[in-house]
Amino acid sequence: MTVFSRLFLSLALAVILAFPLRAEPFLPTYLKDVAAADLVPGAEGYGAIRDDMPVAPILKGGETVGWAFITSDFVSTTGYSGKPIHTLVAVDPDAKVIGVRLVKHSEPIVLIGIPDAKMKALAEGYAGLDLVAEAQSGGTSHELDIISGATVTVMVIDDSIVRSGLKVARALGLGGLAPDTAAKGPQFELNPEATAPGDWITLEGDGTLRRLALDVGQVNAAFAALGDPRSEARALTEAPETTFIEMQAALVSHPAIAAAVLGEAEARNLGSWLAAGEHAIAIVGRGLYSFKGSGYVRGGIFDRIVLIQDDVSVRFRDRMHKRIVALAPADAPAFTEADLFKIPADVGFDPAKPFRIQLLVQREVGPIEKLFTTFDLGYQLPQKYLRAVAPAAPTEAAAAVAEVASQDETAAHQALWKRIWLDKKAAIVVTAAMLGVLTLVFFFQSFATRNARAFFWFRMSFLTVTLVFLGWYANAQLSVVNLMALFGALVAGFSWQAFLLDPLTFILWFAVAAALLFWGRGAYCGWLCPFGALQEITNRIARALHVPQWTLPWGLHERLWPIKYMIFLGLFGVSLMSIEQAEHLAEVEPFKTAIVLKFVRAWPFVAYAAALLMAGLFVERFYCRYLCPLGAALAIPARLRMFDWLKRYRECGNPCQTCANQCPVQAIHPTGEINPNECVNCLHCQVLYQSKTICPVVIKKMKRRDTVGTAAPRDLTGHPNSPRSQPAE
Repeated sequence: MTVFSRLFLSLALAVILAFPLRAEPFLPTYLKDVAAADLVPGAEGYGAIRDDMPVAPILKGGETVGWAFITSDFVSTTGYSGKPIHTLVAVDPDAKVIGVRLVKHSEPIVLIGIPDAKMKALAEGYAGLDLVAEAQSGGTSHELDIISGATVTVMVIDDSIVRSGLKVARALGLGGLAPDTAAKGPQFELNPEATAPGDWITLEGDGTLRRLALDVGQVNAAFAALGDPRSEARALTEAPETTFIEMQAALVSHPAIAAAVLGEAEARNLGSWLAAGEHAIAIVGRGLYSFKGSGYVRGGIFDRIVLIQDDVSVRFRDRMHKRIVALAPADAPAFTEADLFKIPADVGFDPAKPFRIQLLVQREVGPIEKLFTTFDLGYQLPQKYLRAVAPAAPTEAAAAVAEVASQDETAAHQALWKRIWLDKKAAIVVTAAMLGVLTLVFFFQSFATRNARAFFWFRMSFLTVTLVFLGWYANAQLSVVNLMALFGALVAGFSWQAFLLDPLTFILWFAVAAALLFWGRGAYCGWLCPFGALQEITNRIARALHVPQWTLPWGLHERLWPIKYMIFLGLFGVSLMSIEQAEHLAEVEPFKTAIVLKFVRAWPFVAYAAALLMAGLFVERFYCRYLCPLGAALAIPARLRMFDWLKRYRECGNPCQTCANQCPVQAIHPTGEINPNECVNCLHCQVLYQSKTICPVVIKKMKRRDTVGTAAPRDLTGHPNSPRSQPAE
């Protein structure tokens, strides 16, 4: 990492850590939106939220019939989108779930053919869940109803309802469940002095490695037991004894196991990868089925495996994953997959206790429908890797519990966000480099635009990186929804938490804020907007294919400008009443369809985005000019920019109309003025400003210079001002 990138990352983290993060519970925010009778039939209202935990009594006839809470107040509920899924749950004194409402999520699954009503109905179906039975079974006593196309989201909802329900039930002593005693610490801990064998067979034999082996016959039988005839019609056709998957796992956060499985060098690398309190497991596999799948490539989450230990459930994301290059034992079998997965410190995982890796196996039974079943790989760290821990004295234990209870939750959040930023450091460096290059181009625009052909290809290359890296790879597409959420946060009590979920988006918004003061909206709209880049690239391809370009009459063009401002003001007004409704209406932006979801979406959304791109083939940046509410929002403060960098001649506009006619977005008035609200800073006018073949002013200056040069005295060789041509003294 360069000195510049380190400085940039340090400054960004310093800015983040300088502001407090949200420590308030979510329950007060969402409880007022759901009537007690809608959550629990017959209920009359809610009581006051408890002081010791974010739980509210549900009242009927003046008595408490249950307790309401938000899952995200107790467990991590991060979904496919990278944002929390907030579910309101009610439990009764017998520790049974008596009501569930899905109150807030940002999942893209409702935008690709799965109605939001279907997801809400699935959540409400958890009413009747017996948390006592879940505690006894480790959270597996119920059937998991997975919706095809929403696997990750359903798993997160299921996991959060069960785990948060158990935490609340234990804390309140519901259903006879004992309060959580995790604060007392485990009875055993890892023994760093233990040694591990160096060969694979012994590692398997002593339990250091644990295995799950399934053949085709077993998997076909498991799906047949589901009772769906479509499953048997799609049964695997390989021989029954064919290996479907052989998966082995080891807890490599123990240094001896890490050295035995990974080798000494990789064990040291693993130690530097893990922070204090974090653990890691190694999982290897081979056979017809992949335990990783491809979901993590699209959404950053591994949807086929989950670690389960009592109430703890860990789903692994791409930032918690590393590939294993090679296995250390010489007799290790050949595996097609070998990976490391990090277990965060704040999930409550105890390496001394048994846990299991649950494998989700899916089978397609229709064009978009799948059936699912699960298998478990159980793991218990052998006793030789553990040592007993002497129980703390009562006073010490009480002091430890009091200390934990009084810890500032903000510090924990800060550590989490710091890890996220460090995990994304490669993408942050690339983004910082892009911003640095763009800043240099703007500061030295006269030099950058001197060669028209070189600048054209530089711009096309930069826009391609913007589209592919910032857009399709990093999903760093800014949206008017971000601005509405920011205003809502300022009104409701500002918190940085919601704005730190994506480091690149956070950095881009800071860059946009700075650019507005120097250059106006064009720095983002013209160079860093992935959808804007997609429009311009497709238009250039259309021009190369001789697609006719339409130039709207100035009067009509000028009257179409205000549409985007009206759209923005409309969305802003709706957001004051309901940010959720404003987010739905913000689908006027095609960004989610074309950039975030890469056109994998329901056909009306794809048709809308395609129509805008089609219009852009004939009218360059059609959407940017007339419809973009984000562009309108950024244009409003564009008038406040401190500098006017774009150079103009007195003749621009009167009589010369060259720049006005060639401006890609018609941002130059016929009178010669550049409208900063519409300019996208493409710098094409600065290329023309120096053109010796297009700009009349430059051509006139060159002719005058040539005329002066021709009029100078010349010698017989044709060279002016030679000594021979000078008069004698």
